[in-house]
Order: sequence, then structure tokens, then C-alpha cells
Amino acid sequence: MELLSATLDRVKPSPTIAVTTKAAELKAAGRDIIGLGAGEPDFDTPQNIKDAAVAAIASGKTKYTPVDGIPELKQAICEKFKRDNGLDYKPSQVSVGTGGKQILYNALMATMNPGEEVVIPAPYWVSYPDMVLLAGGEPVIAPATLEDDFKLTPAALEAAITPKTKWFIFNSPSNPTGAGYSRDELKGLTDVLLRHPHVWVMSDDMYEHLAYDGFEFCTPAQVEPALYDRTLTVNGVSKAYAMTGWRIGYAAGPEKLIGAMRKIQSQSTSNPCTISQWAAVEALNGTQDYIAPNNEMFVRRRNLVVSMLNAIDGVTCPVPEGAFYVYPSIAGLIGKTSAGGARIENDEAFATALLEETGVAVVFGAAFGLSPNFRVSYATSDAALKEACGRIQTFCAGCV
Repeated sequence: MELLSATLDRVKPSPTIAVTTKAAELKAAGRDIIGLGAGEPDFDTPQNIKDAAVAAIASGKTKYTPVDGIPELKQAICEKFKRDNGLDYKPSQVSVGTGGKQILYNALMATMNPGEEVVIPAPYWVSYPDMVLLAGGEPVIAPATLEDDFKLTPAALEAAITPKTKWFIFNSPSNPTGAGYSRDELKGLTDVLLRHPHVWVMSDDMYEHLAYDGFEFCTPAQVEPALYDRTLTVNGVSKAYAMTGWRIGYAAGPEKLIGAMRKIQSQSTSNPCTISQWAAVEALNGTQDYIAPNNEMFVRRRNLVVSMLNAIDGVTCPVPEGAFYVYPSIAGLIGKTSAGGARIENDEAFATALLEETGVAVVFGAAFGLSPNFRVSYATSDAALKEACGRIQTFCAGCV
């Protein structure tokens, strides 16, 4: 009898984690490596949040909690949705999980039946399709091309929806492109969804507060209130509050869906870390004053990376509206050969040769469903970014 489940044949390990792990291994072996693969801020968690965690430990808040979040955190989440998005939710409509990834996974596991489909715009966060497959569903990829600024058009969404569609997964600002949808652009998509009442909306708003150049974030249930009853609005504290390792994500939606997600979580992880929950209460309720200065640093880094990459012949790098990624095209380099003799047949070959020949670790575009591109995370120091981009320039100049 085979030990492993056949379901595992449907999925692959996370490419972004693989790149980060490979870079760490090479660095440990003595190589001069600059990792641009990790999707996490390099800022420390703000002091008031750390203090709240220490206070929780000191006061003995170290026991089990309700499966999907303490009442204080659920209330803080309701207030956040009202304050930032104009959305009214009750605590009974809120779920707290061990990171945004668990929230998304719980929702898919609680709702998907064999043969049902999930529309996912590409480029996409690497885990979306594989989570759909794990839940027994079928991902349907809808391209959002460079020509459309990596944003899904209403026509492309319409073409992807079938009678089998269960969910539409939406992410803005986007991982991996940083593309952010304006209210009008999002309204174009919600108008399509109104015509298909069997389709639910899963809005991944993890990068909400990382928005630049006056870009105004909005979320589907906010833009189109008629979608409120079939939308799961997902967020977390990882990115804006530099709390990736604390592992707190959350969502709000219809009580029936939240209850089903609670059932999944009760038989998997149970409650998220108690200390992290109390830290998240402070993150949401406490001062938000550090977000704007952090974003100013991200803008400076974005502009540095975009300008240096666009100076390369064969590379095109759009300016993103948010998050901390750029997703340049290397269409002009495909078919060339690197100075080290590597044939650049595709973006995976490009990323492999770049790492081996220059020590710069990036994630290849095929992992995100749209090639030929690669993703750079600029959530690291200006000095590291300047050095890395200089190495990328030298590498590309050597490709003939």
C-alpha cells in the first residue's frame, strides 16, 4: 500500500520558500549571496506591539483561547474594517488564523467540492492554485498581462467564469507585481461578478497599507455592497506591521462561512498563538504612525530598483502601485547565453544562472503563472538593493 496521498501529486512545494532556502544554504556555505526572494519587511516589529506581547506573557495570558480568536482581537478587527474600509462586521463574522495562508486554506477546504473551479488572475501568489488543488478544486488561470499593467480586465474575468466557478480570488496590491486596482478598475470586475451570483469573492488585502504615490486602496465589498454577502475579506498583520513571524491572519464574511472555517481550524491547529493575538490587538488598536515613514522607505527602494532594472537592455519593469515587489519582463533576453555559458531559455533558467553567476536570488516568473518575468522583493536595505541591481545589470550585459 502506498504511504503518501495521491493528492500530493497535484501540488508542488512553494517556489518562493525554495528560493529563500537555497539562498540561505549558499550563504552558509560561504557564498556572497543577496536574497531578493523573501516577501517580508526588513523592519523590526514596532516596540509598542512587542511590549504588548511581553505584557501578555507577564500577565499569564498563555492559555488556550477560542478556536478562531479572542474576543478582544475580533472586536479590534471589526473596528479596523469599519475605520479603514467602511465595512460593518460583527465578531461572529470574523475568523483569526495562523497567518493569512491558513485563512485562505480554511475557506477553500470548507467550501470546495470535486470539479468546482476557482478563477485566479495570473501573475498570482504561488500558493493560490496549489491550495485550490489540495481542497479538491480546479484552478482556472485568467491572464493579467504586462500590456494591461498586470491587472485583470473585466473581459478576461468574464471569459474565465463557468457554471462550475465557486470562487474568484482577488489580490490588490498584488504579490508578485505590486499592481493595485483603482476603484474604477475594481468596479469593472465587480460589475462582472454581479452578473454571476453563484461566484463567491475571496479578496486578499494583505498589502492594503503598502500603497504609494497617492494610490487609494479599496476592496470588493466596499466598492460593490451588493457583493457583501458572498465576499470573504482577508487581511493580516504580517506586512504593514512587520509581523511575519507572529503568524496572525484574519478574515470577515458571512457567518455560515466563518462557522465552517472554524470547524476546519478546530480539527487542525486550533487557536493561533495566544501571545501573537494580544500583540495583534495592539497592532490594530495602537498607533499607526510608523506606517507612513516605512512606506516612504519602500517608495525610495522601489524607485531605485525600477530605475536600475529599466536601464537594462531587454528588461522592462513597470512601476507598481503598492506592496514591495517588482515584476520585470525579460522578454528581450530569452534565447541569449550568459557570460557563464548558461542558455536563457526561460525565466527559470535566467534566475538559476543569475544566482549561480552573481549570487543574486530572485524568483522566476513561471512560479507565479506568467512568463518571461522574475520577481524582486525590495524589502531590504538600499545598499543591498543597489549592489544586487548592479550585479543584475552586469549579468544581463554579458548575455549575448
